[in-house]
Amino acid sequence: MKQFLKVLIAAAALGASAAALAQTKLKWAHVYETSEPYHTQSVWAAEEIKKRSNGKFDIQVFPASSLGKETDINQGMLLGTVDMIISGPSFAARSYPRLGIAYYPFIFRDGDHLLAYSKSEVFKEIAEGFRGKTGIQITAYTYYGARHTTSQKEFKDCAGMKGLKIRVPDVPAYRATPEACGANPTPIAFAEVYLALQNGTVDAQENPLTTIEAKKFYEVQKHIMLTGHIVDGLTTQVAPHVWNTLSDAEKKMFTEVTQEAAARASAQIKKREAELVDEFRKKGLGVHEVNRQSFVDAVLKAKPVESMGFDKKDYDRIVSIK
Repeated sequence: MKQFLKVLIAAAALGASAAALAQTKLKWAHVYETSEPYHTQSVWAAEEIKKRSNGKFDIQVFPASSLGKETDINQGMLLGTVDMIISGPSFAARSYPRLGIAYYPFIFRDGDHLLAYSKSEVFKEIAEGFRGKTGIQITAYTYYGARHTTSQKEFKDCAGMKGLKIRVPDVPAYRATPEACGANPTPIAFAEVYLALQNGTVDAQENPLTTIEAKKFYEVQKHIMLTGHIVDGLTTQVAPHVWNTLSDAEKKMFTEVTQEAAARASAQIKKREAELVDEFRKKGLGVHEVNRQSFVDAVLKAKPVESMGFDKKDYDRIVSIK
């Protein structure tokens, strides 16, 4: 009997060690803070994948650039140092430019349009092209926020921006709208924007409402114009050295879980944006609707889609998504 028990214990130990060996540990990286929904929903997704795979996948989420800046973690997907990321598609567009069309000004009406695009045939084609080029699989798209303009003066249309000295990131897509409207876009490091607004180095800047709140730009600006010139999103990506080892059932599970997490994070961001309009008004800021069509017309004339390296057919298909 004792001998039988010894055999059972040994077999159990062997089974446990085999299970441990079978477990796949993955690193999921992003640059956002632990309080943001991109992180909290990633942690939920990691736990959910572990649960649904009966412990096979043990995913640790590394927030706040702890595994490197956004450029680093994107490169890490191909170097094998990172297994999953959440990142803006502008970084992926460096290796597959077609993805960058999502940053063409006014291509999206709002966050719902962006999310409809993420489920469309045209995005499916673009994502497949990206995977064909890099091996990286995009599994989900999260709404990040609509970029609006803050300024010391109010304006209602494109013409009202003329001569405005506005801070923008030094990227063609972000310069396109102010340049088309005759403003003076001025690249300034993000960490220095508050001071530049405070001392009058620039008169204006543009960012999502959630960033305007987080960076306290409302303290040094009088007006917010709801230009929504770029509707921003983040993609959840799985590295090729992971994706290519998954079974069809596991690929389906990773996709479903990350899409569920993305949908919840998107809803939280949309809710916060709606709340902030009222909160900023209560703080005494002017929050203004604008004539969006005047901006759209100016951008299409001065910065046509093809001039920025994008396909007009992609643009037309995306704009027509309901």
